[in-house]
Amino acid sequence: MTERLKIIFDHIPNCDIFADIGCDHGYIAYEMLKSNKANKVIISDISQKCLLKAQELLSPFISQGRAVSVVSDGFDKVGACSSALIAGMGGEEICSILTNAKSLPDSLVLQPMKNTDKVRRLVVEKGYKIVKDFIFKSSGKFYDLMVLEKGEDSLTQNEIEFGRDNINGNSIHFKEFIKQKIGRLEGYLESQNLSNQDREKMQKEKERLSKYV
Repeated sequence: MTERLKIIFDHIPNCDIFADIGCDHGYIAYEMLKSNKANKVIISDISQKCLLKAQELLSPFISQGRAVSVVSDGFDKVGACSSALIAGMGGEEICSILTNAKSLPDSLVLQPMKNTDKVRRLVVEKGYKIVKDFIFKSSGKFYDLMVLEKGEDSLTQNEIEFGRDNINGNSIHFKEFIKQKIGRLEGYLESQNLSNQDREKMQKEKERLSKYV
């Protein structure tokens, strides 16, 4: 597995039935069974063609009845599961999957590629408590990772925007991420073509972000 997938895998809780929604090559589902973190896995994708590599990788477990492969739009045909992963999709796509699901598992692990704030708002509305919500860096890129379980929760506006663990902790990766955002703002501020209004807006945004580093 790549470093990114290993980090995601390490944060998936032990469970009875694990579902990998949009499973790609099936590496995480395979490791869930190999390590006995799950008794059974369901690999799914909206495309039968996309499932072929995962089916090949998990073929020994499929023959044992420990893995099931389904063509499914989100959770549509996945059936009952105790934990599920949705990773590598945009936040709006993840929100659509969660909104359209007839039922959802007790725990979720989500790794949105963008629009994580929208995901945070939705999962709390859906009755999930955020166990972990942090940013990590892998191969030069930053990723958000959320671990959720059924329960009540509420988020401040800053927690919705940045993630609770990021703003309440001492994450080196989060600070590096914010410093990059500040650096881009400083580059814009050096431009001679900015209006006074835009310059003032960017300066305020730089000051707002600076408190996190």
